[in-house]
Amino acid sequence: MRRNRWMCGVLGALLGLSAGLAAAQSYPTRPIRFIVPIAPGGQTDLLARLVGQKLSEKWHQPVVVDNRAGANTLIGMTLAAKAAPDGYTLTMASTAMAINAGLVDPLPYDGLRDFAPITNLAYIPFLLAVHAAVPARSVQELIALAKTRPRALTFGSGGTGSPSHLSGELLKEMARIDATHVPYKGLGQSMVALLAGEVDFLFAGPLIALPQIKAGKLRALAVGSAKRFPALPNIPTVAEAGLSGYEAGIWFGILAPAGTPRTIVSKLNAEIVTVLALPEVKQRFEAINAIVIGDSPDEFTAFIKSETAKWSAIAKKLK
Repeated sequence: MRRNRWMCGVLGALLGLSAGLAAAQSYPTRPIRFIVPIAPGGQTDLLARLVGQKLSEKWHQPVVVDNRAGANTLIGMTLAAKAAPDGYTLTMASTAMAINAGLVDPLPYDGLRDFAPITNLAYIPFLLAVHAAVPARSVQELIALAKTRPRALTFGSGGTGSPSHLSGELLKEMARIDATHVPYKGLGQSMVALLAGEVDFLFAGPLIALPQIKAGKLRALAVGSAKRFPALPNIPTVAEAGLSGYEAGIWFGILAPAGTPRTIVSKLNAEIVTVLALPEVKQRFEAINAIVIGDSPDEFTAFIKSETAKWSAIAKKLK
């Protein structure tokens, strides 16, 4: 009797695996909805459309980008979390997901439980830039200046709870300094404020910071990535400058709803990683200073856990 039950169990598992493999081989058979929780036109939207277009060409099935902006990505992410786990709904996640875990209570979804990570597409490091009038030419000098003038130094951001804001808060915590946060409506406005001398320093993406740095209007002190940034090879990382372990920027990854068959997750990962290796795709990513990643589902899962623990801990202190 026990042997028969065991055999039935094994047979059932094999049949389930066979059905899953068959589904993955034929997938996709209809259009895929790609939810982007950001308004059209930004870097998140651009990357999603580029990858979606290449997948459409490979599969001969439309990958339809559905922009659902609002509430710091909560609207789109919540919609994606509640979608059917059949591989026909994907979403573009970013650093905001990790931050929201500590900033929003209650969160309408669980970023670790309600999604099946596919792959981390890319990472754009922040640059730490100061106004030309600030008498600091290194991270160490900026820290020393802040310690002699508690709360006198100001740093801008793209808004309270934004990645640029949390990057400044992480610097404050790790360097044990106090500086005053000044939020703006988007990184564009905060960059204008830095150029005007309204704030002393700012963490911003290379796309808006590099032109001002190369024009001599701002001074780059460090880059937030783990390794030096190719466009500014002579600028040290924040970690190299003395804050070991510091890393700040924006990552962009693709998720599916939790429960999506593992065979489909694996196929999506393989197809997307192949797309990321295409020369024209790498060139487009490099044009916006994005570093291509393309890791495995397990690696991306571990990364999300690490990022959530890191940024949510900083965000909780802001409440």
